Amino acid sequence: MDRLSTGRLTARLAETAEDVGRAQALRHLCFHGRPGRDADAFDSRCDHVLLESQGQLLGCYRVLGLDAGGAGHSYSGQRYDLAGLTARRAPMLELGRFCLAPGQPDPDLMRLAWAMLARLVDRAGAALLFGCTSFPGADPARHAAALSLLAAHPAPPALAPGRRSPDILPLQDLPPADPRQARGQLPALLRSYLALGGWVSDHAVIDRQMDTLHVFTAVEIAAIPPARARALRLLAGD
Repeated sequence: MDRLSTGRLTARLAETAEDVGRAQALRHLCFHGRPGRDADAFDSRCDHVLLESQGQLLGCYRVLGLDAGGAGHSYSGQRYDLAGLTARRAPMLELGRFCLAPGQPDPDLMRLAWAMLARLVDRAGAALLFGCTSFPGADPARHAAALSLLAAHPAPPALAPGRRSPDILPLQDLPPADPRQARGQLPALLRSYLALGGWVSDHAVIDRQMDTLHVFTAVEIAAIPPARARALRLLAGD
């Protein structure tokens, strides 16, 4: 359960404080562009997944398990009003701080990351997976094409995240963009969410402190296309 390997790649849960520290160091490099340690109070509540090749850390993410009604106590709950999710009485998982080391666009790495995540979803009996998907750079103009594409993937009205952050960009205010150009600007994690039938908030949050812009993203586990769910579970060995 705590380790999954395919070829030269391995996904495993962090076992020590040193493991978590390595993940925090990679996060800081990816999100801030320089050495350091990205850490917050949520780290101690999360499982941390390390994506490695022969001991080299190629990527990481963290997963926070939430009991029914607990969505508001998530990292995303600080930036979005999640009353709709809180009212849904089902276990959920929050996926956070997903990053790949610079120069690691390997599609096999993404597939392994999602296969490990499928194991964690099944272990938790989660009905929904959600998180904040980040775009590098806080300037909205830099991501306008991709963000305009996201307006076509709205949240179900009963679950739609409300606005909590003061610095936001409504997606419906953006002009249409060339779909091919827009898809090319989407972060790999967000493309994966959408391929699984995921949806997003109606606005992006501009985080100038971290120099990033992000959207709330979620996928309902029962709504994942059956063929994709089978492929993930096959890769996960389930």
